[in-house]
Order: sequence, then C-alpha cells, then structure tokens
Amino acid sequence: MSREVFLSIGGAKPSSEEWLKEAKASEDAAMIGMYLIHNGVVRETAKKEIYDPGSEERKVCGMHFSADTEKTAKAIEDALELKGVYYIRVWVADGELKTGDDIMQVLIGADCRPNCIDALTKLVGTIKNECVVEKEIL
Repeated sequence: MSREVFLSIGGAKPSSEEWLKEAKASEDAAMIGMYLIHNGVVRETAKKEIYDPGSEERKVCGMHFSADTEKTAKAIEDALELKGVYYIRVWVADGELKTGDDIMQVLIGADCRPNCIDALTKLVGTIKNECVVEKEIL
C-alpha cells in the first residue's frame, strides 16, 4: 500500500479531474470504492456570522491565508492511517485571496462511503483548525 503524501502549497489550484485520473491509476486504486473532493472557497459571509448567527459582521472581501507545510503533511499522514483510506491529495492556497478564490482542495479515496466521508471530515477539520492561518479582510 502506498503511503506517499501528495501536498502542494500555493500556485494555481490543480485540476480535480486530473487528480481523479491520477488517483484511479494509483497502485491502490483497486481497493478504492469512493472518492470525495472538498473545494473550500473564500466566502463573503464572515466566519463569525456563520458560527454566531445574529452578529453584525461586515462582508468579507478577501483573506490572508497561509499553511504550515509540516503540520499539513503530518495531518495527511495521520489521515492515511484511518480505516479504509488508500489515497489522499491536498492543495492549499497561500497569500492574499479574494472572495470566490479557492482556499484548498482535498481528494480522498477510501474503500467505502462511511470511511471516505469520515476521513474527509477529519482531515479538512484538522487542516482548518491546526494547520492554516486565515485572517478575513473585512
């Protein structure tokens, strides 16, 4: 089983179609029954407004975004150890982003739907909560 960490930071967002082609050609492709892709985007609504409805936040016009490469790679390595997970690829943006710009893209291939969903939820949560710094520009 392959345990290579596929991580890229900055630059243009990769093609999810190309990622899927590469994943389906990987050494563990025969073990994978589901792929999920997460594509995070800078939204206009401030994070505080999402998680604290009724707060009077101004609209977001952009974001300063950066990722810790070592922490993100470790999060991917840990996610590869989750039940049924065989393939992960992650891209995260870097720098100043505008509303509508891509923040991150995550592809996970796992043996079945529950394992794929759980792994995607855990990995994206870990990246967002422990590996990146987001500063909304209001």
